[in-house]
Amino acid sequence: MAAEKVETVIAGNYLEMEREGEGEEEGNSSFSAKTKLSKFFWHGGSVYDAWFSCASNQVAQVLLTLPYSFSQLGMLSGILFQIFYGLMGSWTAYLISVLYVEYRSRKEREKADFRNHVIQWFEVLGGLLGKHWRNLGLVFNCTFLLFGSVIQLIACASNIYYINDKLDKRTWTYIFGACCATTVFIPSFHNYRIWSFLGLAMTSYTAWYLTIASLLHGQIEGVRHSGPTKMVLYFTGATNILYTFGGHAVTIPVTFCMWKPKKFKLIYLLATIYVWTLTLPSASAVYWAFGDLLLTHSNALSLLPRTGFRDTAVILMLIHQFITFGFACTPLYFVWEKFLGVHETKSLLKRAFARLPVVIPIWFLAIIFPFFGPINSAVGSLLVSFTVYIIPAMAHMITFAPASARENAVERPPKKVGGWIGAYCMNVFVVVWVFVVGFGFGGWASLLNFVRQIDTFGVFTKCYQCPPPKH
Repeated sequence: MAAEKVETVIAGNYLEMEREGEGEEEGNSSFSAKTKLSKFFWHGGSVYDAWFSCASNQVAQVLLTLPYSFSQLGMLSGILFQIFYGLMGSWTAYLISVLYVEYRSRKEREKADFRNHVIQWFEVLGGLLGKHWRNLGLVFNCTFLLFGSVIQLIACASNIYYINDKLDKRTWTYIFGACCATTVFIPSFHNYRIWSFLGLAMTSYTAWYLTIASLLHGQIEGVRHSGPTKMVLYFTGATNILYTFGGHAVTIPVTFCMWKPKKFKLIYLLATIYVWTLTLPSASAVYWAFGDLLLTHSNALSLLPRTGFRDTAVILMLIHQFITFGFACTPLYFVWEKFLGVHETKSLLKRAFARLPVVIPIWFLAIIFPFFGPINSAVGSLLVSFTVYIIPAMAHMITFAPASARENAVERPPKKVGGWIGAYCMNVFVVVWVFVVGFGFGGWASLLNFVRQIDTFGVFTKCYQCPPPKH
């Protein structure tokens, strides 16, 4: 009953906003047509919108670094880690949605009004577990989203270079930093309907281009598949895959924008299944064709010959990376708005100008550390491991530790996983595995690899992994 009440309130809020617009539409048919068109492309809160948002956000530029991970892990380990972390990520995304619904239902009993306020992960943690958990969630989530945005910006510069190398990658980073700053005008995930659909379509094209182009290209002369050869490389590759399936730092904002948030619980798993149809064939095919050469080419597009199909893939990935930049930055915008006290204002222009300072440190960090593949692994081991795996599992266990909390829970663990006992066993496994393998070994390997990149290329490098100039 509590969950149904939450769904009714959220749906009611959106319906109320729509009715406000309907009053203005009466007697104005052209305005009515524009409004209906806007709602079709702009206002999304269905299960399908959430699925597109999750799938689109989960696989963007990381698609281009997975073959690099396969060269570090070897074919078998690469495939197994994708399946393993995909399932683990789906479980913790489910836990986050459960905690959101629990928090929302408790706040609704207190007559809280979220009509102009977007609930975020750190607020859920604070409401359920206190201020220390709130601060922990805020620090980890914001830092992860900050570097997630940095990665998208680096990827934009890396990709466009393969179409136009007259400008170096650092210059392209300046340009795309300015372009990505326009995401300040997108109010929330409720307004990503058409962008999520287009983003996933673009990534699907790129994934199948990588697969087909690699198979048609065939194996290079003397190709070697020697991975794994070093423990450092092995755990670096593994943490990149951990990062791949840790895109649910935006789960709460996506769930908040759903008309019926209780239906989110299987959405991330269904999104992951689709993502596997893109990542497994493309990474396997590229690694099969180029083997160990990928160890020095973290962007898979750099190895394929320039054709119209490749240029199309680059352009589509650029657009999708712009969309994913918005996905990663939007929760940061919300935090900054709340800090400045402008989050609940109805003026989009005022909120947009307030958001602009968030883009500046992202822009700066992308110029300092333009290491495309290694930064993925470092972020995965040090930030994703806690933000979207360890903290949600621990928060779920502590929230429902009291017997009264389990008895009154809005959403109980499904019987298929063994109820509360099964859920606790899975949570303990997630915490131990990710802490030891993801954060421990992965953090050691990723930082070592990252430092090597700095020693080799230096900070503020003008053109990371660019071919030497032709004389």
